[in-house]
Amino acid sequence: MLQPNFNTQAYNKHGQNLCSSYRRWTDKHLISKHSEPDKLIIELYEAPFAIVSHGIEDDPIFNFGNRVALELFELDWDHFIQLPSRYSIETKNRKQREELMRRVSNDGHMINYSGVRISSTGKRFKIEVATIWNIIDENDHYHGQAAMFKNWSAII
Repeated sequence: MLQPNFNTQAYNKHGQNLCSSYRRWTDKHLISKHSEPDKLIIELYEAPFAIVSHGIEDDPIFNFGNRVALELFELDWDHFIQLPSRYSIETKNRKQREELMRRVSNDGHMINYSGVRISSTGKRFKIEVATIWNIIDENDHYHGQAAMFKNWSAII
């Protein structure tokens, strides 16, 4: 799988916002605290755990998924960043997801979330101990939401 071209100011800023927002809500570092600001997005893409984010559209669309997430969702970069994030969950569970996203919007973050997700080919997998957070920049402008999880298992 080819790595997207992250050599843009917008991606560099997104990486910084993902990391600083995560730190703001959890008081933990998403990746090494010694990373260079213009290298964060690449380190996030290469991280050994899943990271995804979506924007602020009426029907939010994924705007980042790292290598692990792309493999789990069985999509390449170009298709993933066109996918409404609600399609990462089965239709029957989308109301629950909407409520979860509302709670995160109001509270800023949620830790220890568990739930079932679905890949582009219909494979189901359970994520556990996930953190979901609002992406906020240094001026407190809202840019969407992100999720990180290190634990997942296939559902057969």
